[in-house]
Amino acid sequence: MDRRDSLRSIVLGSVATGLALHGCTPTAEETAQVTKSAEVFYGRTPKEKERDEEIMAEEFFNAHEMETITVLCDLILPSSDTYKGASDAAVADFIEFIAKDMPNMQRDLRGGLMWLDHTSNTAYENEFKKLTEEQQKSILDEIAFYDPDTPSRERPFGVNFFSLIRNLTMTGFYTSKIGIEELGYKGNSPNVWNGVPEDVLAQHGVSYDPEWIAKCVDQSKRNDVAEWDENGNLIT
Repeated sequence: MDRRDSLRSIVLGSVATGLALHGCTPTAEETAQVTKSAEVFYGRTPKEKERDEEIMAEEFFNAHEMETITVLCDLILPSSDTYKGASDAAVADFIEFIAKDMPNMQRDLRGGLMWLDHTSNTAYENEFKKLTEEQQKSILDEIAFYDPDTPSRERPFGVNFFSLIRNLTMTGFYTSKIGIEELGYKGNSPNVWNGVPEDVLAQHGVSYDPEWIAKCVDQSKRNDVAEWDENGNLIT
């Protein structure tokens, strides 16, 4: 699991769009160069890459905890006939990565899972993951909402835990390929600018100089580099 893969795709797409905006179709050689550049300059130093590999090789949550997180995330963001759910985007794996990448969250996450099982055993004499959905939701309903005017340090532990796991669930899902597709995010798209629309110009009582517009908004010359004289006047 690597959410950076999604961002890497966006980076590559943006670069390819930049080539399209310049009016050219990238050759195989240019595409290879773009890919190579993205891989080399993608913001990960050798030490960062090494740390990522170490994190991925570690395990923080045990099998029971991962199963509980999976159940919990699917209750927060369930699948339907129309939309995918948290499990479809491997959100539990994302939370596992975050717990290793940001150790300051480990106590709250693990403690929250322990609190959840303790509450479940007290109320229904069973672990949270083994309860019926109705029973699970009855527990979550008690911690799903909080007074925003109350400082987090003054809120019940269960409330803060659910707020954290809910935020991680939504972040994990909507930074995944599935989540990005659900949002309909298309990235940068090439377009053609033909100047300010006539109705807007008329609204402000202005218009383009025909000679100027011919030089600056001629799409057949959009790949040409503008030239200026020593007085700052546009030549071509």
